[in-house]
Amino acid sequence: MTRNYNGDILIVDDMPNNLRFLSTTLTEQGYKVRSVTDGLMALTVAKAAKPDLILLDIMMPNIDGYETCVRLKADEKTCDIPVIFLSALDEVIDKVKAFTVGGVDYITKPFQLEEVLARIQTHLSLRFAQKEIRQLNAELEQRVRQRTVQLEQEIAERLQVQERLLHLALHDVLTGLPNRTWFMKRLEQILQQAIQQSGSHFAVLFLDCDRFQAVNDSLGHLVGDQLLVSIARRIQLCLRPGTMLCRLGGDEFAILLQDTEKYADAIKTADDILRELAAPFQISEYQVFTNVSIGIVMGNGVYRQPEHILRDADTAMYQAKANGKARYQVFEQTMHNLALYNFQLESDLRHALERQELEAYYQPIVNSISNEITSFEALVRWNHPEKGLVVPNKFIPIAEETGLVIAIDLFVLHQACQQLRIWRDAGIVKHSLTMNVNLSVKHFMSFDLLEQIDRVLEETGIDGDSLRLEITESDIMENAEFAGKIIAQLHDRHIQLSIDDFGTGYSSLSYLHRLPINHLKIDRSFVMRIGKNGKNTEIIKAIIALAKSLDMFTIAEGVETQEQLAQIRELHCDFCQGYLFSRPVNAEAAQNLLLTGFKAQG
Repeated sequence: MTRNYNGDILIVDDMPNNLRFLSTTLTEQGYKVRSVTDGLMALTVAKAAKPDLILLDIMMPNIDGYETCVRLKADEKTCDIPVIFLSALDEVIDKVKAFTVGGVDYITKPFQLEEVLARIQTHLSLRFAQKEIRQLNAELEQRVRQRTVQLEQEIAERLQVQERLLHLALHDVLTGLPNRTWFMKRLEQILQQAIQQSGSHFAVLFLDCDRFQAVNDSLGHLVGDQLLVSIARRIQLCLRPGTMLCRLGGDEFAILLQDTEKYADAIKTADDILRELAAPFQISEYQVFTNVSIGIVMGNGVYRQPEHILRDADTAMYQAKANGKARYQVFEQTMHNLALYNFQLESDLRHALERQELEAYYQPIVNSISNEITSFEALVRWNHPEKGLVVPNKFIPIAEETGLVIAIDLFVLHQACQQLRIWRDAGIVKHSLTMNVNLSVKHFMSFDLLEQIDRVLEETGIDGDSLRLEITESDIMENAEFAGKIIAQLHDRHIQLSIDDFGTGYSSLSYLHRLPINHLKIDRSFVMRIGKNGKNTEIIKAIIALAKSLDMFTIAEGVETQEQLAQIRELHCDFCQGYLFSRPVNAEAAQNLLLTGFKAQG
């Protein structure tokens, strides 16, 4: 029997069981498979046979997967072969390293078959499409000199390839449905329309298959995949033309019903789906019974973030499961309570700004060796007339949604700079002491940020080199190109920049060396668990090494014990911040710290 050729794959793994499992599975799927047990053999085979894709284990004898990948990327004969790493490790730093050395993807053991096949197919499809684009470009350059009449046809073919690439990026490989990325983009568009046009309504249905894992466990992932395709087709039968159905991932689907003004329309759709899925599915020789639990949310201008709509629909879906599965649950009451809470909190926040109920608190950042205070981080607190002192995580999220966060940022910036001026005039602090001020992503990306900062510095008499702005790693990556321009202009003003919560993602590593960043703040989640099994210690060590290689300083957040301080010192982290030294305190208490100091020696 002749199998269809889907691509040439090289598997590198020193575990025979893994090799046998992957080789057998991929061969059955129509792939030509070669397998070796160590990195040196992989280099030889890759250079000789030039596979379309390499599945590369990390932990191997002789040389590990990282070194193997580095050598593959350094050889012009093998540098363009995509590498998917395989590992039982699931730490962030391992994934960071996998992508840093040139990997295109990362699959964690034990393998989920449908995940392995889907990722292989995606990367092979991208590779073949890229090869086709290169071939079309070469042909186009040759023909354009000879026959102008063929130019339009060649351009059309090139656009078709690009459209296929775009299709791959926005569609689920298994079902062909739009994926989460496309769904969220469309949901955001509809939400903006609802905000701008009063009376515009829509509904989101979140669907999760009941007992789907049992099908995978008992009948296998191939049957499970076929079942998902069949479920998607039946759901589509219940939807009117133009209605968007997407596969969010796994056994989760979502439906976007536009121009829906009442729950009855969404409920009728849910009832139709439940009724259609009640009949058994014939998958190969198996008769499978399954259904879905559905969460329903009505969308309108009350919401501000598409993620919140999907979150509420997800919550309603879990309630449907708790109520017995194969049913729907409407999120109406919770949505009403949330809207009321947000409205009241927004109103209180506006009054807080008007009545000057907000206050800047200061937490010292100290030299890890000398314990000398080198800077303060300014943090906002809300002196609520009824609730007392309110911490930021209680009100900042709603401030970000309503846009009030920009006014709060400016308040803290002005008060912190003014306080620094007071301390300097009184001779309490050296000129080298700086103020760290957090900026929300909305503020950081605003068009008049630089003008606002210039005005604050002028009003308070503080130089730019006395100010350090903090923004999270993920916020910078929201718009890396625009962020880079802003950071460059801040650098021209001698204003320092610190990346907050560093280490919780890997997306900005490729941009880090291009940006004039001064400090990396190691996320407190790593510091809290430092030394446990050695994992977090290695992560912190890697972040410090990265910072030093880029001439940046490091600040360890959340230092609370002498043991943590001792280990931070041993790793040569430059600065520390945490409750071991001081909680955030008001200006008077902060001044006392400057005058009297504190003892936190290890």
